[in-house]
Amino acid sequence: MGNSNSSTENHRFTSACRAFTQKKLEDLKSLFVSLASQSQSNDSYVSYPVFQAYFGLSGSLGERMFDMVTQHRKDGKLTYEDLVIAKATYEKGTDDEIAEFIYQTLDVNGNGVLTRSDLELVLVVIFKSVFSTSTESSDAETSDYKEMVDALLNAASFSKSTGGDGSDDKGMSFEDFRSWCSHVPTIRKFLGSLLTPPSPARPGYQVPHLLYEDSVDSNILLLKKEYAWHIGGALPHHELEEWKLLYHSSLHGQSFNTFLGHTSNTGMSASVLIIKDREGCVYGGYASQPWERHSDFYGDMKSFLFQLNPKASIFRPTGANTNIQWCATNFTSENIPNGIGFGGKINHFGLFISSSFDQGQTFSCTTFGSPSLSKTSRIQPEVIECWGIVQASDELDTQHNAIKGTVLERFKEDRNMLKLVGMASNSNE
Repeated sequence: MGNSNSSTENHRFTSACRAFTQKKLEDLKSLFVSLASQSQSNDSYVSYPVFQAYFGLSGSLGERMFDMVTQHRKDGKLTYEDLVIAKATYEKGTDDEIAEFIYQTLDVNGNGVLTRSDLELVLVVIFKSVFSTSTESSDAETSDYKEMVDALLNAASFSKSTGGDGSDDKGMSFEDFRSWCSHVPTIRKFLGSLLTPPSPARPGYQVPHLLYEDSVDSNILLLKKEYAWHIGGALPHHELEEWKLLYHSSLHGQSFNTFLGHTSNTGMSASVLIIKDREGCVYGGYASQPWERHSDFYGDMKSFLFQLNPKASIFRPTGANTNIQWCATNFTSENIPNGIGFGGKINHFGLFISSSFDQGQTFSCTTFGSPSLSKTSRIQPEVIECWGIVQASDELDTQHNAIKGTVLERFKEDRNMLKLVGMASNSNE
């Protein structure tokens, strides 16, 4: 029996090694030796406290990951073979293999079912890792994050019976988990980077810095840091540095023209639109293109819709159509409704606010595979807020150089074509 287990483990290790270059294996060996020396194990294994400290994993999430990486041996010893096998599966595997690894890590009872209470504990650990400071008390942190934890879990399905005790409680199956992860990409990024040392660039840890005037009372703002973190999960790293408040209906007046005035010519193409309606629901959309007058849908597949409360979910384009973004003003045709919106079709939008800014609609739509974002399809906005995405300076430089390069290449191509037909000047200019 022992030889069989040993043979299986050796096979897994040999197979895992093939996922890495020789240089990467040498780096992993150096990392293991360094951590093992700190574990006072005669360089034979890494202890849990050293593992926890290096990867920045605390509480139950750290314990579960260590148990998963050590293949449930319960001996408190992480070997070099364990590290290579875990890294190969967790970082080099297929999407399904990685999702299965994460799911098993969270499944503390090993029964193939994740309960809501299991996930609540994990989410609190995540929020503390991302947001907490040493001056905050643990009780305050847990209480502060409860609303967002509930919102994230309200967006999940729990379809699998927990079984055995005769209760009606349901758990999250693996299929439920995969579906949930697709709608909460920040959670997926965080759980997919647990074997990465803590750093500002660690996936799932980036929280945009929210910029607004000192005179603005932060209590009136819809966008909380937890909401920004959730929305940011669907955005590239260079769009997660700074978000600037461009428009707030309580500050600037509930006016479409004022909205357009504050969101135009800002130097920021992308923005986050957030609405709180009279039902108390909070939701919105990320617009990758500026809010500019069009007579038809426009935009690209980077845009998406989201919910923030009482559910927290993100709905990205499905590819079913290109009815992404809408911005119409001063049109007199009923077929071109004045206002701003996302997805769906005319008069049946995924999200729409009329130019009066006091009414709108949100229907289920195939553009984003989204449901109605509120409790009712006809909405009455109470607060409307828009934040501009400040592009990272290095990304702006890259885009500028790309544009210059494109123009130059086109110029060269045009001259070459002219030469082919004998029309180019003989000068060297």
